[in-house]
Amino acid sequence: MLPPPESVRVSTARVACDGASDIPGGAALGHPRVWIEIDEKGYADCGYCDRRFILIGGPADKGAGSGH
Repeated sequence: MLPPPESVRVSTARVACDGASDIPGGAALGHPRVWIEIDEKGYADCGYCDRRFILIGGPADKGAGSGH
């Protein structure tokens, strides 16, 4: 299994992803905004861009950083 293209540590179990939030003026470059719930695994992946959201302090939080 390949690692996700990008991992983002977050402090809430519900996050939004639009695929372009880090790109200034990049809304047209992303995807429709989706809301993602992080479950008991401590992480969730976006179905559009595969960005992985890791809950800080959760079971999957092993010092993951932003990006590669």
